[in-house]
Amino acid sequence: MPAPKPSTLGPLQPNRFRPPRGQKRVYLPNFTLTLLRTPFAPPNYATFITPLHLNKFDLKDYLYNLYGVEVLSVRSYVQQARVRQDKPGARLPKPRRWYRPRASKKMTIEMPATSPFIYPEAPTDFTAWDKEIQERAQETREKEQKAMGVEGTRMPKEDGKTLREQAEELLKGKKAWRPGWMDWDLGGRPKGEVGAGVGM
Repeated sequence: MPAPKPSTLGPLQPNRFRPPRGQKRVYLPNFTLTLLRTPFAPPNYATFITPLHLNKFDLKDYLYNLYGVEVLSVRSYVQQARVRQDKPGARLPKPRRWYRPRASKKMTIEMPATSPFIYPEAPTDFTAWDKEIQERAQETREKEQKAMGVEGTRMPKEDGKTLREQAEELLKGKKAWRPGWMDWDLGGRPKGEVGAGVGM
């Protein structure tokens, strides 16, 4: 009896062993993806900050169905936050009461080399976002916080003269000394103010 001939293998199909795409229909996603700027990564790689519950198949389906991006592979990494004292937002952090904030998850996708993604260059003109106004507001908030803290009592006042300057003016004769109570009326208001008069 003749031996059976071995079966020959046909050409491999590239999409044969690729898992099928998800069939979960999501019309209004309740999560947010943050695209990170990675200047040292190849142009066919992109990194996102994703929610902890998002898996690799969800990210592939999301990018393909919404943006038409073909994803070859996905790498995920969960980064633990640093341990800190007490919970965030506490008015007076309690010592030796440790708390670890929520971890963050990052995913890096690999796209085909024929369709690379180049991140746009960083803007140099920030007038449309009022960056100067925001920086001045931030500086004002920081000064007010320092003035309200313990170090605020040691900081010199910017809107008033120091004792040294006032003493120098008196010694040089530029200003005559005047008791402070003479500038106030009996009602406890500065003289010349509207409504000033004798207190009842």
